[in-house]
Amino acid sequence: MFGSRLWWRAGVALAVASAALTGCSTPSTPTTGKPQIVASMYPFAFLASAIAGDAADVVTLVPPGTEPHDYELTPSQRGLLSQATLVVYQEGINAAVDAAIAQAAPEHVVETGSLVTLLRAADDGADTGGETHSDYAFDPHTWLDPRNMVTFANALADALAAADPGNAAGYEANAAALTAQLTGLDAEFRTGLTGCRHSTFITTHAAFGYMAKAYDLTQLAITGVTPDDEPSPMRLAELATKARNLDLTTVFFETLISPAYADTLAYDLGLRTDVLDPLESVTSASRGTDYVSIMTSNLTALRQANGCP
Repeated sequence: MFGSRLWWRAGVALAVASAALTGCSTPSTPTTGKPQIVASMYPFAFLASAIAGDAADVVTLVPPGTEPHDYELTPSQRGLLSQATLVVYQEGINAAVDAAIAQAAPEHVVETGSLVTLLRAADDGADTGGETHSDYAFDPHTWLDPRNMVTFANALADALAAADPGNAAGYEANAAALTAQLTGLDAEFRTGLTGCRHSTFITTHAAFGYMAKAYDLTQLAITGVTPDDEPSPMRLAELATKARNLDLTTVFFETLISPAYADTLAYDLGLRTDVLDPLESVTSASRGTDYVSIMTSNLTALRQANGCP
């Protein structure tokens, strides 16, 4: 029954996936004379490509498979920012990117963090046992709530229309199709995570606060919002106790960071491991080719781990 509800998105998903795969170029791509959108990282490039279609070129600053939090821009990428028709990013994820955008001062900018209510890293719904050594005051992973992506898409479409009025109608139509797709994805999460045996999941780091809040879940995080935090033995012991008491089945890890802590905890408890993707990047190891397909894989993994009907 659940799986049969996915069919209706297939046509739109294929169209958006095609736009995302063909529209996102590397920083060395020569100009085509079209408007150029510079996106700081994958989730925003996905939106830009889907909305722009063939009317604009999209360049992503952080390369595939690269952790975005500490990425250093190249001189050519800094130059792209000053020439861009539109820049889309989220302030606070990467200080170097923030500084470069401020210095380039592009005319048209969408800063996604200003469009939604940010969750404080200390109270974003994640249980970290008080162990977070992050410099982040807020959880930056806003895109893991599809409703936030709808907000970003509408703002991006408006900004593109202002920067390139000649293609405004196309941007509006593409944004409407994308909004329908993202709204459908949100509905799938709400339906798919209803009536489950568990509403708690264990993950490597606290990247899933927005997802947890949107769907009434609790994430037990091995570390805080910074992926290179190191948990203490006390924290791992605390998680082990909670996992046993809640009869959890799975410890989630991510493709871009080491699974060592997840593997250790799962081995000690006799649990399975699985991937829950924070969608900071898309690589050959990703369980899908774009935002929607990878989020759908996340839903499938959560449903299996949480014993959903």
